[in-house]
Amino acid sequence: MAVEDGVWIMKGLDWNDPYRIRTWQELVNWINEVGFLPLFANDIEGFSVEEHVSPDYWWTGIKEEDPWEWREIIAASHKVCYGKFFAQKAGFISLEWLPYFANYRRSGYDFDSRWEDGLSNRREKKIMDMLTGRDEDGDVTFPDDQILSTELKKKAGFGKGGEKNYSGIITGLQMQTYLVITDFCRRRNKRGEEYGMPVSIMLPPEAIWGYETVTAAYAESPGKSYDRIITRIRQQFAGADEADIIKIIGKQPESHT
Repeated sequence: MAVEDGVWIMKGLDWNDPYRIRTWQELVNWINEVGFLPLFANDIEGFSVEEHVSPDYWWTGIKEEDPWEWREIIAASHKVCYGKFFAQKAGFISLEWLPYFANYRRSGYDFDSRWEDGLSNRREKKIMDMLTGRDEDGDVTFPDDQILSTELKKKAGFGKGGEKNYSGIITGLQMQTYLVITDFCRRRNKRGEEYGMPVSIMLPPEAIWGYETVTAAYAESPGKSYDRIITRIRQQFAGADEADIIKIIGKQPESHT
């Protein structure tokens, strides 16, 4: 998105452009081809969903044609990861590239280890405790029932009279890949009727794709995973400026070797 004369303008391709992405399945295929992709346009030309779909069908509610609806379908499909991964903004990561993002963004730490080493804060811990547990053998477990983000906020003690900055903490956990958006559901009233806008449901990626898949790159240094990601952008978007890449992906990890 761009602002021109105070008006938000969506970028994109003409409806009849043969290169326009036409379905959510085509979008998944392209995400898998590129590896990872922000939802909205940014300073790297071409590096977004927005620039490859029609600008005329955003927020129409037509599931077959609206990229905003596609993100819900794709998140629920679990074919790729969806969440706020790029400069605190939404985007997608393929399952092939998820381990490298997880290793780089987590610096090789599972959340429990990060907490034990004093690298995470109390508010992060309260949220993660709602979405993970331990069984009698000490293995990590995940909730059987889906928790809407609005309910998660309450159950973790955020809101009026409680902890603050729920949105910021949730975004930070997604940026670190400790949480991903796995579905969207609408709230229900006392009569069981749906109302309002769809609300996100979040879980650790391990709950969807398994620990071994998510942590498959832990054996290499976070710096090496970071280099893989940066190199991939340079290969796919040759004109990308170094500063713009860092703005979207993040800085080199301190443990870089």
